[in-house]
Amino acid sequence: MLYPKNFEQKIEFDVIRKMISKNCLSEQGAGYAEKIRFVTDFEQLKKLLDQTEEFRQLLLDKPDFPSQDYFDLTPELHRIKIEGSYIELDKLFDLKSSLSTILDVVSYFSVAEASKIYNLKSIIDQIQVDPSIPKTIDRLVDEKGQIRDNASEKLKEIRKKIQSKLSAVDRKINQALKAAKQSGWVASDVEVSIRDGRPVIPIPATHKRKIKGFILDESATGQTVFIEPGEVLELNNEIRELQNAERREMIQILKNFSAFVRPYIPGLIEAYRFIGLIDFIRAKAKLAHQIKAVKPVLNDKSLINWKKAMHPLLYLHHQKLNKKVVPLDISLNDENRILVISGPNAGGKSVCLKTVALLQYMLQCGLLIPVKEDSEAGIFTDMFIDIGDEQSLENDLSTYSSHLLNMKNFVLNSNKRSIFFIDEFGTGTEPQLGGAIAEAILDNLNQKKVFGVITTHYANLKVLAREGNGIINGAMLFDTEKIEPLYELKIGQPGSSFAFEIARKIGFPSKILNLAEKKTGKKQLDFEQQLQQLDIEKRELQKREEELRLADSFLSEMIDKYEKLSGELETGKEEIIAKARQEALNLIQSSNRLIEKTIKDIRESQADKARTKELRRKVEEKAKEISHTIEPKKKVKPSPSKSAKPDETAKSEKQDEKLKVGDLVKVPDQNIQGEITSIIDDEVVIAFNSITFRTLLSKVEKIPDNAIKPLSRKHKTSYSGILDDMNDKLSNFKLQLDVRGNRGDEALEMVRQYIDDAILLNIREVRILHGKGYGILRNLIHEYLRSIPEIKQFKDEHIEQGGHGITIVILK
Repeated sequence: MLYPKNFEQKIEFDVIRKMISKNCLSEQGAGYAEKIRFVTDFEQLKKLLDQTEEFRQLLLDKPDFPSQDYFDLTPELHRIKIEGSYIELDKLFDLKSSLSTILDVVSYFSVAEASKIYNLKSIIDQIQVDPSIPKTIDRLVDEKGQIRDNASEKLKEIRKKIQSKLSAVDRKINQALKAAKQSGWVASDVEVSIRDGRPVIPIPATHKRKIKGFILDESATGQTVFIEPGEVLELNNEIRELQNAERREMIQILKNFSAFVRPYIPGLIEAYRFIGLIDFIRAKAKLAHQIKAVKPVLNDKSLINWKKAMHPLLYLHHQKLNKKVVPLDISLNDENRILVISGPNAGGKSVCLKTVALLQYMLQCGLLIPVKEDSEAGIFTDMFIDIGDEQSLENDLSTYSSHLLNMKNFVLNSNKRSIFFIDEFGTGTEPQLGGAIAEAILDNLNQKKVFGVITTHYANLKVLAREGNGIINGAMLFDTEKIEPLYELKIGQPGSSFAFEIARKIGFPSKILNLAEKKTGKKQLDFEQQLQQLDIEKRELQKREEELRLADSFLSEMIDKYEKLSGELETGKEEIIAKARQEALNLIQSSNRLIEKTIKDIRESQADKARTKELRRKVEEKAKEISHTIEPKKKVKPSPSKSAKPDETAKSEKQDEKLKVGDLVKVPDQNIQGEITSIIDDEVVIAFNSITFRTLLSKVEKIPDNAIKPLSRKHKTSYSGILDDMNDKLSNFKLQLDVRGNRGDEALEMVRQYIDDAILLNIREVRILHGKGYGILRNLIHEYLRSIPEIKQFKDEHIEQGGHGITIVILK
């Protein structure tokens, strides 16, 4: 059910219908456009949407769809069904052209992949045109729409005779004209004229009796007469008879063709019907291209979950003005069925309401809608709308009476599969009473689990929405600094009317506004201000949540990298120790062999002094060699302490000391040192570089004052140096770069370095503040950003956060 009767005019669907008709190439297609109807059956609607989506995709790949000679021969084909009737020559030529177009359309679809045009192919397969029909027409009619000479032997003979007679007439009349010129009866520049299809000689009236023949015409002044010479008369009569015979033969040819095509007429009529349907679907697909529409995910239940929805007519209007439309995100489901939209006047409330109504109606008429492809849509069996002034002098209805009559129909005829749209709910009468009635109506519709969208300024309707009762608030956002609407819908909170702010902006007398504030009362003003403050705080909270999310993501990645590095170092440590053990074992074995050989040689030489001295020299050389092998690996000098285990003693002393906030500590297991920022029970939070780290209190050790400096000068591996450098960069890195006031080349160099650092530090999102101006700096930066493959996307900041003056860069 649709209510009221002018529902389509209310939501401006009549404009959409005209656009589709204009896109059609044929009268049949335009006829289908006029027959568009609201569909509630899921399978039927899905088929209509699939057809249009298939054609939309096909036009992207193959835009060269046949676009001419879409003649509708259906009335002529119905007429020649009667025996003895025949098709007119001009209609035969149209039949030839239109059948050629039909075959071109079939050919257009034949090259497409069948799986991609499943629904369209089911239509195309029903178009059957016997190939003998266009061949027969082509044999009978030429490219100019005339019957060919060889259409029949008799016609060929007749036309041959006519041509012969015409040649004879030309000779005779030229001879007569030449004789008249020689006799001086006509001027030398006179030529043969045509009157009533016959050749004649123009001659002055004074000489009209000097040429034998018949006067067929005379000039307006009567001074010139047009004479057909007598010797030409007989030939012209014969030609006239031959032309009549030609006409009779042509009619016979048309009758023969009509008799030939008569058995194929039902199939041809179906072909014209289907080609009109294909043209209509193409027109819908073309509309989808014009308004950037797609097919959302369709559900067989009442549901609206749209992302980036746009009013198609508003989009086209703004496109002409090079303006952008603020898209709409809206969700209506079983938990939140009714959306109460509030906000400032001229802030977009009514446009938002009409957008939802128009798109839902378009969808259920088989049209694609301008939303994101992952949007979800459902089906409603009834649609009701109350918008605009419906007062009627004839029916004795005031504005408010007409609104109440609409509300009555809504309440009596709606159900859980219905959706209603009410603009400026409750207005038109005394505010307190109107608000109370509106609240009662809304409560009744909510109890019936009806879906709906309403706009209002009434506070009692705003506070009616609460979690779990099926009603949800929505606010049209407002820039409180610039005092102008943002035309953006924010679901989940009520909006303020900003009446006083708007009045001040337009220069309304402050004395009157101050008096109005007093009359309004502090309670109402506080409510409005609280709404504004809540909106500001919510935006700030969302911004901080995003920053925390990015920081948490970065920290998780850094921890993963650290754990990976720690594992690699631990593996390397084990390998180094094993290698050192093997080298030591080899040295011991080598030394043992040398000692044993030396002892043996001494014994064999019976302690000869010279020999013993030589052997001692060799042992000392081997000792030096071993010493040189080990020496480079020694980095730490032995402690002069006499204690057997100084490390254990120090460790014991450190554990006995009580840790407090501000102490410098280290985590031996992870080679981390930093400052204690807080102690919570048995856990401690340590700040190292620009990162905070939480661990157990038992795992940390205090760094003595005399050991702080040596630790800072501790030898670093190449990797730790890189890590420290990255930590330094991270601690100094800012999520926003300001290049305002710089020249183009300077700004680009700053952006290059900034983006390189962001990529190195694995930052996900940054902001570049370049200002608005004439947009030159913005364009240079955007051109550079397009060349960086590591950038996932970049976009302008939201208008309330800086708009075109700030670019948000999102990295992969």
